[in-house]
Amino acid sequence: MTAEYQVHGDVAVIALNNPPVNGLGLSTRQAIVEGLEKAENDPAVKAIVLTGAGKAFSGGADIREFGSPKAIQEPNLLSVITRVENTSKPVIAAVHSVCMGGGLELALGAHYRIAAPGCNVALPEVKLGLIPGAGGTQRLPRVLGVEAALNMIISGEPVKSEMLAQLPGQKLFDKLSASAESLAEEAAAFAREMAAKHADGSAFPLVRNLPCKHKDGDAYFQFARNMVKGMAKNFPAPAKCVDAVEAATKKKFADGMAFEREIFINLMWTPECKSLRHLFTAERAASKIPDVPEDTPKRAIESVAVIGAGTMGGGISMNFLNAGIPVKMLEMKQDALDRGIGVIRKNYEAQVKKGKLKQDKYEQRMSLLSTTLSYDEIGSADLVIEAVFEEIGVKEAVFKELDRVMKPGAILASNTSTLDVNKIANFTKRPQDVVGMHFFSPANVMKLLEVVRGEATAKDVLATVMAVSKKIKKTAVVSGVCDGFIGNRMIEQYGRQGGFLLDEGCTPQQVDKAMEKFGMAMGPFRMGDLAGNDIGWAIRKRRYEEKPDMKYSKTADLLCEKGRFGQKVGKGWYDYVEGKRDAIPNAEVEQMIADHRKALGITPRKISDEEIVQRLVFSLVNEAAHILEEGIANKASDIDVVYIFGYGFPVYRGGPLNYANEVGLFNVVQAMKRFQKNPLDDAKFWEPAPLLTRLAAEGKTF
Repeated sequence: MTAEYQVHGDVAVIALNNPPVNGLGLSTRQAIVEGLEKAENDPAVKAIVLTGAGKAFSGGADIREFGSPKAIQEPNLLSVITRVENTSKPVIAAVHSVCMGGGLELALGAHYRIAAPGCNVALPEVKLGLIPGAGGTQRLPRVLGVEAALNMIISGEPVKSEMLAQLPGQKLFDKLSASAESLAEEAAAFAREMAAKHADGSAFPLVRNLPCKHKDGDAYFQFARNMVKGMAKNFPAPAKCVDAVEAATKKKFADGMAFEREIFINLMWTPECKSLRHLFTAERAASKIPDVPEDTPKRAIESVAVIGAGTMGGGISMNFLNAGIPVKMLEMKQDALDRGIGVIRKNYEAQVKKGKLKQDKYEQRMSLLSTTLSYDEIGSADLVIEAVFEEIGVKEAVFKELDRVMKPGAILASNTSTLDVNKIANFTKRPQDVVGMHFFSPANVMKLLEVVRGEATAKDVLATVMAVSKKIKKTAVVSGVCDGFIGNRMIEQYGRQGGFLLDEGCTPQQVDKAMEKFGMAMGPFRMGDLAGNDIGWAIRKRRYEEKPDMKYSKTADLLCEKGRFGQKVGKGWYDYVEGKRDAIPNAEVEQMIADHRKALGITPRKISDEEIVQRLVFSLVNEAAHILEEGIANKASDIDVVYIFGYGFPVYRGGPLNYANEVGLFNVVQAMKRFQKNPLDDAKFWEPAPLLTRLAAEGKTF
């Protein structure tokens, strides 16, 4: 059973037991109802305590049942809450650790609530593109007041139980226990007290019967709508949260519940909600590797060495310092080390200034950082990550040194973004200990980590790196070895299409605007300026030798020949003013593109935003299909995770492959066949990948 029933004297205790977070799956819901029946039918029982075993009261719906018939099968959560309310003996919810979503809605159905301090309380449904669907929008305003409740529902962020208990006039918690340890005992005593109080047959208090009003209702809700519109324009759920809470203040309770339910069901089918739910499961699935079992033993990582104190090395070091892991940074020259430490200090000081980091925490992090100019001083580290110049000869020199000095069993990682990890591993006598850890820039901010698995990489090395990435709050995705791994291999095709669009008649800002309207954090040309156009130039020069038949627009090379490398030099596809991020169109660049067209004899044509979006996004999709077929990525959802957390793909579209599923793979293939007929594009590239053709023909999705 996923809920346990025990009787202690005259108090029955129903403890949810469905690890990890006591999700309210069908069997748990059934067990709660059975427990209530037993308690009611036992004359010795005077009161009932509803609590959670293990590390949570309840985290809400069981995500494993999402979208399955079990999720709505009776008793559904609404029915369970009604059953709790109608119980003939007092029901006391004893909440601790985690009380979120449906877990909080369940607690709101109890007659009384006692909370342990430190309990995280939230209604996080908005993060999945939904609103609470089992009375959260109707009951929470009744116990916390309209404004506090609406803030919690719209943000979805957890608030500590002791903070909520201090709100004036709150009726969410009748009591706070002295500690988490004493909760069970205090809840039983409180339950006996309430049984005695109602021994005369008086009615139990129900949240649904409490009044719900706001003194400046219409004005307040209008203000809330305006705020939400500005903050969440591409997400329908936050505005619907406002509608539902407003209904709590204006409608009878039963009508408000029906209204909430209708909104919940309609949101369930929106593309945004489907995308957010897809991402939620994709992010959790990314850490699962088919042939590396969950219980693979892991190596202890208690200290880290980082080779290189530049932008990447410093950013990588900060991740470990933030997690309380000591870091030793190695450079060849003292002034490079001093510069690197200066940047780390400046980053932390900015956080202290903004109030995001306490002074003592900042000092504690800096105390974990040490530096050296000698390889001989890093040998005892458990993990070493090189972040040196992206050139195979430089990597070779570094890895030969690491092979010489590192202790046996140390993990040797490369932060390469395109180079061959197998080649790098073979510079050592221990290829099984070598792995790619490709951080994205800025490494202390970006959530994505591509973990590159070489042919020889040991399973325990992979398992360890995946565990470490969780510790440093990264979302890690495993990639096989190929040029550019998952993300950069795909972005190259995206960049190539951007170039062809310039040749055919677009300006950089037209392409960027179309992609930003689609939802990308920035278009391809602004992204090039941010990353540095010289990086792409170096890759193309390599391509011209290795793949002479691969077609590119020459515009980006012409730009680099003018020294327009991007933001770092104040000029790229756009001009930049010191201290500002604004991209200012440049007439000289537009003239350069026009002259190039003329030289090729191309008459520019008007290109629609729709064509721009399709060519850029579907180029990602086609390359991704090849990556899946070659086994470079384990699953389609991993590629979506890479694109959302590493490349600014819009969250509400769920990643390129999820978007392709939404558009319909048949339609994607048809578009590719259209692009194949364009003489100025690369017809060979637009040949749909065999996997894509097959899925489209079978009416399937990725």
